[in-house]
Amino acid sequence: MRGASPAARGDRCGGRYPSGGHPDERAARPGTPQWLGAASASAGLFAFTGRIGDAAPHAHAAVQVLLLTTGSVTLIDPAGDAHEARAAIIPAGARHELRASPDAGGLAAYLDPAGCAGRAAHARLRQEGHDPASARAWRDAARALAGIGTLADLVAALETPLAGPDTLPEPLRHALALAPQLIDGPLLLKELAGHVGLSASRLGHLFAEHLHLPYPTWRRWARLLHALESVRAGVSLTTAAHAAGFTDSAHLTRTCRAMFGITPSTALAATRLPPGRPGPFPG
Repeated sequence: MRGASPAARGDRCGGRYPSGGHPDERAARPGTPQWLGAASASAGLFAFTGRIGDAAPHAHAAVQVLLLTTGSVTLIDPAGDAHEARAAIIPAGARHELRASPDAGGLAAYLDPAGCAGRAAHARLRQEGHDPASARAWRDAARALAGIGTLADLVAALETPLAGPDTLPEPLRHALALAPQLIDGPLLLKELAGHVGLSASRLGHLFAEHLHLPYPTWRRWARLLHALESVRAGVSLTTAAHAAGFTDSAHLTRTCRAMFGITPSTALAATRLPPGRPGPFPG
């Protein structure tokens, strides 16, 4: 029922979806809250500020931090557990769904898992001691961040000893720097590993250990961000898809929905990021 509380919808805090109501099987709610606001970006950081909307089940390759100033969201994890929250840290690669209240608004930040802020956010999740795949852990890890409303304040709050040394192995840093130059091709792990003097298995291990993502997931994310930046700059969806290494625009759309829970057109319409600004995750 549109506008009902989470409890009335059967997905109350700590609850589960009713039988037959798994997120992958339900149609969008009537009058689904839509994302609408402004975006800003810099190296390793992307932030959306404004009205927070629903997002179908998805898993992105960034560490997501949600900080609401109005309303709330219900976080649904892969097990179907649902927790209502006003702040959350969702780790890279974690499949989840968002159900927003009609008045939900605030900051949604996407942090490069290789960057200082992303590593610090992930450290907060580990410190909680909960299963990092659980919605409860995502909510609890962000308690100390509640009340923050800007990306600058969030980054400042995350600059703590929890993050550990802000260093990555040099071969991984080199691979991340090379990837944008090879994005329109196959971008095979073996090819990238050859450029940095490692075996494919060793480089794949570094991606998993330090970015908490398997290499294929990180590659899809890098392609998606490259394509969205091209479309935002005025390139057609098909041209942007091919330039980012997707087979066609349908492939790009499927990837966007899998990683953001919305289509490319919805994502771009929801923001007002001025053309020509740097993409969120260069390399």
